[in-house]
Amino acid sequence: MFDILLSHIQNKVELSEEQSHKIPSFFTFKKLRKKQYLLQENDICKCLSFVSKGLLKSYVLDEKGNERINMFAFEGWWISDFNSFIHQEKAVLNIDAVEETEVLMITLENYERLMLEIPVMDRYFRILYQNSLVTKDYRLMVSNSFTAEEKYMHFAQRSPDIIKRVPHNLIASYLGLAPETVSRIRKKWSLNT
Repeated sequence: MFDILLSHIQNKVELSEEQSHKIPSFFTFKKLRKKQYLLQENDICKCLSFVSKGLLKSYVLDEKGNERINMFAFEGWWISDFNSFIHQEKAVLNIDAVEETEVLMITLENYERLMLEIPVMDRYFRILYQNSLVTKDYRLMVSNSFTAEEKYMHFAQRSPDIIKRVPHNLIASYLGLAPETVSRIRKKWSLNT
């Protein structure tokens, strides 16, 4: 269960054996059923969560009650409503399981303690946040500059695992496209391959 987390950390920073043994003590384990919430809008996000198995989505609901997906998180990804987590304010995001999922959760108190007691973890999270910022900037550029077909093709090339695991209506929501548009693009794409 912790192997994926420790491997993920060690791909970014070097851990001693002692640090590797200590890190799991900062986390708790939770198993989610398909469609079970990890976080609901207006609740306080009490934990930063690492996906060790499964797939989650974070989203907001628009005025018509439609999901507007912000992010997918599968094995090896972190997820939270980060503003709610850091400031302990009401969440604006919902997070639920697309499939049966297992997460390792760290509270804000343990998150702060982890970085104090294992200083290399501060560097690890800084690397994650830098990468996240680059990804969000790039996603915004794609969203504003690409055609519907370019958005889907780009997403399919960068995230082939998600394309295989996620229903096309959820991918459409993530890309800001109508499900019919994604179906048409997928059909055209499959005819050309």
